[in-house]
Amino acid sequence: MRMYIDCDGIKLNSYLDMPKGNPEKCPLGIIIHGFTGHSEERHIVAVQQTLNEIGVATLRADMYGHGKSDGKFEDHTLFKWLTNILAVVDYARKLDFVTDIYMVGHSQGGLSIMLAAAMERDIIKAIMPLSPAAMIPEIARKGELLGLKFDPEIIPDEMEAWDGRKLKGNYARVAQTIRVEDFVDKYQKPVLIVHGDQDEAVPYEVSVKFSKQYKNCKFVTIPGDNHCYDYHLELVTEAVKEFMEELIQCHNPYIN
Repeated sequence: MRMYIDCDGIKLNSYLDMPKGNPEKCPLGIIIHGFTGHSEERHIVAVQQTLNEIGVATLRADMYGHGKSDGKFEDHTLFKWLTNILAVVDYARKLDFVTDIYMVGHSQGGLSIMLAAAMERDIIKAIMPLSPAAMIPEIARKGELLGLKFDPEIIPDEMEAWDGRKLKGNYARVAQTIRVEDFVDKYQKPVLIVHGDQDEAVPYEVSVKFSKQYKNCKFVTIPGDNHCYDYHLELVTEAVKEFMEELIQCHNPYIN
């Protein structure tokens, strides 16, 4: 079911997909796409379908300036995405059928759920960052983003993404303020990090680092695969399935 979720007047294009049989009660997984992505990408839909197959409803949301949501790509920042995710969580909490809420995020979406989960650690039961771009704040502080090097004390008014789209300097200004390690320390519930060891966009070592910092983390390497899992997507969905099945059997009385 397609809908719009309101976030301070910004309409977020969203898709609510239920498990087979439309159970009266079930868990829900919020799924967030990446930096230049949207909710209908192959790897996002594959995760959605996998969760639906094991009895978990899903809520995919296009973030500010992405997909079919309001806003311009060039104006998006991590702060805007976090505000969006908090609005999506608030919406999910009002759904009568929802027992527990989990979050999955790819790339910048992976970073975003790492941050949001720390803020809502009393609500989010577990997170699954996939190829999380958790290095963005650190490299922004060093003066590097999108392959562009700049003086970190003199932020350019505009940058260009690898696909030719423009991005305003406020993106870097916001990113520089975020200390990912502080958010990681605050979230002590189960975490699954999945990363391809041939990722061309986000260094594999980023996930290795944060998988060690999380208190309760399972780390799955996808051998020979890239950022969007063009070669072994089935290994990603298998990892998500195994992780979630174990969790929902432990925490949800409505799952056999």
